[in-house]
Amino acid sequence: MTPRHCQLNAINRTTEPALQLHMIHPLDRWLPDFQFTETHALMTRASAGACLDAAAGLDPADDALIRAALALREAPGRLLEALGRPGTLQRRPRFGLHDFLLLERDADRSLSFGLAGAFWQADYGLRPLATPQAFSALREPGIVRLALSFHTEPLTTGTRLTTTTRVECPDAVSLRRFRPYWWLIRPVSGLIRRRLLSHICQRAESGTPA
Repeated sequence: MTPRHCQLNAINRTTEPALQLHMIHPLDRWLPDFQFTETHALMTRASAGACLDAAAGLDPADDALIRAALALREAPGRLLEALGRPGTLQRRPRFGLHDFLLLERDADRSLSFGLAGAFWQADYGLRPLATPQAFSALREPGIVRLALSFHTEPLTTGTRLTTTTRVECPDAVSLRRFRPYWWLIRPVSGLIRRRLLSHICQRAESGTPA
């Protein structure tokens, strides 16, 4: 449920909002070139620091709907692996924020994460990333880079918290494979991000650690 003081504003765009065209986006350092992006925002009475603290420790599995969506996404792959098909899903926890690499926290302004893989594969085709520099340097054919940020804007009545996802496909093959996957998952992906913002808002306003 969205708290009474939170106002969610979904901004589903294939480019950044016009207001940000003349501003430095926190993801410009990590993924300045991209083919896909999605942005959602909320306003909350909580402070910027409280919002990012809540985002840093958030576990998407705490939300039953997100947990069900991820279980549905992975069900075919887990079944195939149980029947003997090679894969990694059976050997690791369900996909979540723990799979992302923390790229940077810029004080109380932004929090950025990175992920790399062939996301259209049943097991996401994840590539291990040891450091933020490894994320920046990765240039593997067929492997997509994804950057996720939570960034804040102080308001007179609280904070605007925005989450942005950017995806870079390094070659024609990965672009061709990722594009249909993006349009297939986008409605659910947007729902998940809006619910994440709602949970962050609740925790930040209540002072509950994530």
